[in-house]
Amino acid sequence: MGRQRRRYGFGLALGLSTTLLTAACSQPAESGRGDGGDAARISIATGTTAGIYYPMGGAMAEVINRNAEGVEASAETTGGSVQNLRLIADGQSDMAIAQSDVVHQAHHGQGEFSGSPVKTQTLMVLYPNVYHAVSLQSRHDALGLDCFRDIKGKRFSVGAPGSGNELATNLVFDALDMSPDKDIERQRYAYAETARALREEQIDAGSWVVGEGHGSLRELEATDALHLIPMCEDEAAEVTEKYPFYNKHTIKGSTYSTVKEDVSTLALWNVVAVPTDMSEERGYQLARTLYENAAGLNKVYEAGAEYLVLKNLAKSPVPLHPGVIRYAEEKGVQIPDRLRP
Repeated sequence: MGRQRRRYGFGLALGLSTTLLTAACSQPAESGRGDGGDAARISIATGTTAGIYYPMGGAMAEVINRNAEGVEASAETTGGSVQNLRLIADGQSDMAIAQSDVVHQAHHGQGEFSGSPVKTQTLMVLYPNVYHAVSLQSRHDALGLDCFRDIKGKRFSVGAPGSGNELATNLVFDALDMSPDKDIERQRYAYAETARALREEQIDAGSWVVGEGHGSLRELEATDALHLIPMCEDEAAEVTEKYPFYNKHTIKGSTYSTVKEDVSTLALWNVVAVPTDMSEERGYQLARTLYENAAGLNKVYEAGAEYLVLKNLAKSPVPLHPGVIRYAEEKGVQIPDRLRP
């Protein structure tokens, strides 16, 4: 069913590395949704091991375990954003890292969540994810992949099944009046598999919806020069008009060593979603702990450090949790009325 997950505790090492420790689960603990008590357990849904959500969730667990009294947090590998919101809905996770498009659709019962809205709110706004349509320079030379629509008829990986990457790609296709069922030879690979398939010439391109400078893309370009397929001006306008939680974005030249020119594309924000039945006190405790120890999170993704500030709560796609509203207002941050529950 795509819901098998692995649970870990995490210890941050210096720089970008993390050390994984198996989380002890032998003692019973209450759900992290209540007000508190002894050893309340917080389950954090992250993503695949190849993505940034996984170490970010591990860093969150480490920060919580070190700084939040009476809480035991653990991070779990999952299929990504879509599955994470379903885990929130099913009561299996207490926090979920997810893309804003997924959270918006879950909250409103749209798209993948049609008819089954998820009672969720935002606890944190993290950093923007950038849509990378990735090919190799050798495939571009042969095929002429100058705009996103040029992938029509090509072999294209849309992302792992149930991932936010797949949902984002499906929304881009929809906005451009394209069909992943008909207009491409679709594959549904996770990042590492997509990179392997590109190297082995099994696909022509694939999508990564990740922070800039993602490790798997740097590893790929260590052996093969990349070509990032631009989202041309008319394409970007069509997507942002239909789905306003997307923004136009430019990947600056030399962000990747083999891509020297600026590349036009799209971006959307990542958030930490929590269930609406998480108490205000628990939400306040978690928000305060994570924002006041953001340096521990920024070690995992240094490029996101400038974004991990309270003022960016205004970027949330859904209402904020009362706990983070309380904390933000204590710090003098104004919260728009549209983001109050």
